[in-house]
Amino acid sequence: MAGNSFGQLLSVTTWGESHGGAVGVVIDGCPPRLALSPEMIQADLDRRKPGQSVITTQRAESDTVQILSGVFEGKTLGTPISLLVKNEDARSDDYLAFSQKYRPGHADFTYDKKYGIRNWQGGGRASARETIGRVAAAAVAKQVLWAATDMQILVYVKRVGPITATIDTTSLSLNQIDASIVRCPDPVAAKAMLALIAATKAQNDSIGGLVECVVRNVPVGLGEPVFDKLTADLAKACLSIPATRGIEFGSGFAGTYQLGSEQNDVFYMDNGAVRTRSNHSGGIQGGISNGQDIVLRVGFKAASTIGLEQETISTTGNNTTMAARGRHDPCVLPRAVPIVEAMVALVLADHWLRFKAQCL
Repeated sequence: MAGNSFGQLLSVTTWGESHGGAVGVVIDGCPPRLALSPEMIQADLDRRKPGQSVITTQRAESDTVQILSGVFEGKTLGTPISLLVKNEDARSDDYLAFSQKYRPGHADFTYDKKYGIRNWQGGGRASARETIGRVAAAAVAKQVLWAATDMQILVYVKRVGPITATIDTTSLSLNQIDASIVRCPDPVAAKAMLALIAATKAQNDSIGGLVECVVRNVPVGLGEPVFDKLTADLAKACLSIPATRGIEFGSGFAGTYQLGSEQNDVFYMDNGAVRTRSNHSGGIQGGISNGQDIVLRVGFKAASTIGLEQETISTTGNNTTMAARGRHDPCVLPRAVPIVEAMVALVLADHWLRFKAQCL
């Protein structure tokens, strides 16, 4: 599969390059008779697309999705679903100046050395534009989840640089998250984050931070022993997103400072339901969901494309310098939110189908 496919019972294969004719995805294993329309997919793509605010890339793409197969009269057929999104505003000439140079922090050098060829127009396959296929596929995965469960996936910006939000997730809603262009539901922190991103952009630089995800109403039993633990698959899914640098669940690395008596989530009965008094494990124990909220955080580095002059080398091995051009996000976090949401949805939908196939 050469690394372009993901999932077992619900599998997705993304295709296309940043400045090619189109990008898209093929989804296999979706159950039949689920409602699906372009509008249902478009809502998620609109949250990911460029040009949606002053702090994102101004590449003008409508990201309009076309359903090519697998759907008839508004229902899934159970056959492969193929989705296509055309590239409408690629400006390849912006990249001509450094077609013979390796951009610092990008995949230019590694792709060239691995394959002996690379698409220097917008980064080709290594571009975050590839994630369109993931978000579109996740719109299908959500229909799988919502048809049989009450799971709700909420993703938001937790931190930009040193600015950390304080968020009460008990009553959090998608509308609260999207109320700010930073996608941070803490209004005070969001205002400070916006100012920091704007200041960083004005200096021709970029900045990173942390995205947090909370999944509510998770059934007990999702995840497989040993190699396909739910934590392992969620980690792989999220760390496959461009610019990611780490992931943690529940108390995360802070838990390494705790004693076992502090870290353990003790059980109790609550009107016939099993609960835990804490959630240090992030809703997953032994790689299997325990019915509590899944909580995870994904770290994103600052975007590699910046306007400051940097040292690099040419494709012929000579020392040189470059200042990158093109339209890029000074902070990837606001647009990373729907991508993290997508990868979590894809994993959960795949594991839900695996659970139902195994446990009658």
